[in-house]
Amino acid sequence: MKKVKNVLITGATAGIGQATAELFASHGHALILTGRRAERLEETAKKISEEYGTLVLTLNFDIRDLEACKAAIDSIPDTSLPIDILVNNAGLAAGKDPLQKGSIDDWERMIDTNIKGLLYMTRIIAPQMVEAGAGHIINIGSTAGKEVYASGNVYCATKHAVDALTKGLRIDLLGTGVKVTQIAPGAAETEFSLVRYHGDEKKAEQVYEGYTPMRGEDIAQLIHMVTELPTHLCVNDLVVTSIDQANSFYISRELD
Repeated sequence: MKKVKNVLITGATAGIGQATAELFASHGHALILTGRRAERLEETAKKISEEYGTLVLTLNFDIRDLEACKAAIDSIPDTSLPIDILVNNAGLAAGKDPLQKGSIDDWERMIDTNIKGLLYMTRIIAPQMVEAGAGHIINIGSTAGKEVYASGNVYCATKHAVDALTKGLRIDLLGTGVKVTQIAPGAAETEFSLVRYHGDEKKAEQVYEGYTPMRGEDIAQLIHMVTELPTHLCVNDLVVTSIDQANSFYISRELD
């Protein structure tokens, strides 16, 4: 019988995080879901629990707040421990302006979520995995962490940081039995662009016009796949785009 794993997913109320939660639940694993939007978090947990009959624990907090992170993880009951898989999914782009016109509030939001939030969660949970001699940390990066594009500046910088931190963590955890993976998606149609453009639906829709972008479910498949490999194998870094996207610069669009 396959071992039931405890899977903690940050930013689980939409997009990649929600799709990942549903996929792991469909394979019988227990979930610990985090998010800032309490109502959405509970709706997601209820839906998954009813559909798949799996244990779902919710933690409503903001990963930008270190003390809230500590309190949330400390509140996890023994029945949901140890954490076998940590998916550092919470992240966002805010604004798309040239650096000289950028919003400092947007910058701080991205830096605090994409870098510091990931660091907080990893720092709290990684020692538990080291003590157990097993575990898997999966960081959701981006093609923006591989190359920089116009007006991407701070968002690209945060995802380059995720790339570097993942590489550094993999070195630091060598010999502990803990796996470290980065999955770096290109354009995926989630709430990403709606958040980036501060709720402007028209601008968000234009990002995905004329081609078939990836969906959250596509990335979820890859996240699950890397956790199913034999113990002695680890996918270190996985860059994925739709067939219509070569990199951050080139997307084949069929527009009228």
